[in-house]
Amino acid sequence: MEKRMSAPKRYTITSALPYTNGPIHIGHLAGVYVPADIYARYLRGIGKDVAFIGGSDEHGVAIPMRAKKEGVSPKDIIDKYHTIIKKSFEDFGISFDNYSRTSAEIHHKTASEFFTKLYNDGEFVEEVTAQLYDAEADQFLADRFVVGTCPKCGFEESYGDQCENCGTSHNATDLINPKSAITGNVPTVKETKHWFLPLDKHEAFLREWILEGHKKDWKPNVYGQVKSWVEDGLRPRAVTRDLDWGIPVPVEGAEGKVLYVWFDAPIGYISSTKEWAAREGKNWEDYWKKDDTKMVHFIGKDNIVFHCIIFPSMLKAHGDYILPENVPANEFLNLEGNKLSTSKNWAVWLHEYLEEFPNQQDVLRYTLTANAPESKDNDFTWKDFQAKNNNELVAIFGNFINRVVVLTNKYYSGIVPAPNNFSEVDEDVLAAVKEFPNTIGKSIERYRFREASQELINLARLGNKYLADEEPWKVIKVDEERVKTIMYVALQIATALAVVSEPFIPFTSTKLKSILNVSSSDSTKENRIENSWNDVTQKDILIPAGHQINKAELLFSKIEDKTIDAQLAKLEATKLSNEQENKVVEPQKETIEFDDFTKLDIRIGTILEAEKVAKTKKLLKLKVNVGIDTRTIVSGIAESFSPKDIIGQQVSVLVNLAPRKIRGVESQGMILMTDTPDGKLAFIEPEKMVKDGQQVS
Repeated sequence: MEKRMSAPKRYTITSALPYTNGPIHIGHLAGVYVPADIYARYLRGIGKDVAFIGGSDEHGVAIPMRAKKEGVSPKDIIDKYHTIIKKSFEDFGISFDNYSRTSAEIHHKTASEFFTKLYNDGEFVEEVTAQLYDAEADQFLADRFVVGTCPKCGFEESYGDQCENCGTSHNATDLINPKSAITGNVPTVKETKHWFLPLDKHEAFLREWILEGHKKDWKPNVYGQVKSWVEDGLRPRAVTRDLDWGIPVPVEGAEGKVLYVWFDAPIGYISSTKEWAAREGKNWEDYWKKDDTKMVHFIGKDNIVFHCIIFPSMLKAHGDYILPENVPANEFLNLEGNKLSTSKNWAVWLHEYLEEFPNQQDVLRYTLTANAPESKDNDFTWKDFQAKNNNELVAIFGNFINRVVVLTNKYYSGIVPAPNNFSEVDEDVLAAVKEFPNTIGKSIERYRFREASQELINLARLGNKYLADEEPWKVIKVDEERVKTIMYVALQIATALAVVSEPFIPFTSTKLKSILNVSSSDSTKENRIENSWNDVTQKDILIPAGHQINKAELLFSKIEDKTIDAQLAKLEATKLSNEQENKVVEPQKETIEFDDFTKLDIRIGTILEAEKVAKTKKLLKLKVNVGIDTRTIVSGIAESFSPKDIIGQQVSVLVNLAPRKIRGVESQGMILMTDTPDGKLAFIEPEKMVKDGQQVS
């Protein structure tokens, strides 16, 4: 059983490597990167030695698939999305110590050496296996190039390696009714040689290490999934695949084969650490091979098996590496009641958010933390995002800080007043402030980031309540000395907030420190006031009397309904587009004779007048010149067109349709229409203006 360390000397924090086949969305942020960043920032704040490691995964089969779709090379794809992802993380304040990429030379070398060590030690099993093969494409079908029915849940669009519906991992040959994603053909089965990691060999180790050793400290969702896998019986897993994109298998006779992405990607944590250590003059091995290092993997639930079973088995087989102390995987985040989907564009993309909500990174960081899917799937809604901002960040946190800074400038020209005797209330409040770092810290160390974020807001609530109860704006009229003490206490709370908010809302923390003038870059070192996380608990004075603060600035601004409505409209447009794209084409109708067709008299006409039919939503009453006469036609197009916008519009009209009354109006024909991708109607009209009455044949 793994021995627990009482006080780690250093921390290695990894976050799942995102595929460079698309940008980052809020599901990635909520599940992995925001909690990992909070954890890393907190540990740095309490003075720990931290290596927060990330990078782009550039060898998945999704890369050549995306390249094929866009008509470019795989390198074009990885360069494009690596740049977008890296910049998005930087702009959002994800504080990686190193963000690398698996196409880097150092990674190819590290992964090849890792494979070679295991190969030479006899840790792999070599087998000739049956793989799915697309004869027309003349290639073996890697997992994402195969789609079929999941053998476990029956989902008909499961990939060859994993079902996105139930999360089960499987082999492509396990799929029911598999089809090639390249040609759509039913693949054949062909033999090919590959190397396998015999997970069954490591089953006893995994049972002892996880099922016995981490029963109490790992999250139930993680522990439960691992337990299910182990008890189901582990089987050998291929570490190589037939593909021309990736790291070539470094053994003789492996031409045309690369390392499986699940094997090479987690080694990316090691190569990224090497890159960082070389730059910073550190020894990378301390962070991966020393028992006094605590390693934590932040991932989503779809990565649990890889980080809790497969990667630890690789590390154990190698023999030189430590194992993760915890893998606090989150569940999935949904969007407005529907599952996030990159392929369907059902997402809030980080790079778009940063453009549309400038300088509001912390609003999203806070919302995703307060609503994190820590133990079950959760839902992101724009209305909740607005409420979190307006009702918590603006009304509680921002309101308290604004009151304190405005009153300090109004009463004392921005100079922290010297307190007089503290009342019992003052002492209770100052004592309560000292408890918050420990309370918040304990929640973070237990990976309860939602809970921690609410304690942060509770500290701001404490400040608001204190001011509301003490009412310095009233007391100033009768007891100026008492107000000095009130404002001194309030400024201590504000300074504490500036410190403990940093892991959650770092941009706001920096701005607040600047307002309070506690760490401004233009202050001299002698006069600069700096407070660490532990100082909030240990110091009696966080901001001293006589210290000059700056003028008030709004930390947060109210988000109006129209801003949220625009985001909802954007999603609605996506939904309509998806519906149109997935719309099943109606089957051909019953065959008719040519004589039946000739009975239809379709002519070009021009709309002369248009008005809504009273007490209806869909109907317009039209006057249409069809060449042979001008007639009245009632058409259900009111939701797609405004009457004034279609005057002069040429249309196709079935003129010999028997007249019928619609809402009391006799309609003498039918306007021919079709649907657009956004769900609206469109006229069937001539490419060029023609004479009214011309027949369509």
